[in-house]
Amino acid sequence: MTYAATLVESRTATAPVTSRTGLARFMRRICSEIGAQRYMLVQPSVERGPKSVSIITSNWIFDALEDLGSEGIARILESGIAAGAGMRSRALLAAGASFLTTEDRRALRDHGHIETHCRRLVADGTTVYALFSSETSGEIDGDALSRIHMKCCYALVQFFAATGGRASADPLSERERECLMWVSEGKTTDEVALILGVSSNTVNSYIAHAIQKFGASNRAMAIATAIRSGII
Repeated sequence: MTYAATLVESRTATAPVTSRTGLARFMRRICSEIGAQRYMLVQPSVERGPKSVSIITSNWIFDALEDLGSEGIARILESGIAAGAGMRSRALLAAGASFLTTEDRRALRDHGHIETHCRRLVADGTTVYALFSSETSGEIDGDALSRIHMKCCYALVQFFAATGGRASADPLSERERECLMWVSEGKTTDEVALILGVSSNTVNSYIAHAIQKFGASNRAMAIATAIRSGII
């Protein structure tokens, strides 16, 4: 299929993506198509300095993000494995990525990111990296990855148009948004933990990370900021 034909198919086959919730839903659907369990849309963050990144949306668990850290994610983006449009992805195997530190490789392995693929997406002149990972090697369909590339680009074009291009405004991960949303609905930490199937300590960690990202002083301020920003 030609590049133009793929773009046309992407525009007609994908529902409009106009919010972070819609973008997260779209990425989960892409994961199902290619055989991945986890995703992350991320950009290098020049404003914060070298080896810094800004996560647009992700379903990585909090502990995985903490253990790998911004520098570990940046090392993946800078490694040269990212595939552009029409290119077949090269798998990053947690056990053998020499450009990562021992701690980086351990973090990927311990949190089930055994095989990771990176796509370099360009939407309205903005470069965004999509990481897709699986718990076992060989589970992700490389051919399917190439086919969904333009779907992801077009979804980002829609998202940027609908949100005013606010991709780099310290967005929350999917779980951080979920925790803030449930707390804003009046749920206690224990109730949120039961709903999401995680521990109360994990819920507190998600919320603490969200508070830090917003530069807020407490949960109420973080929730107010998220509502004003249209994130929840």
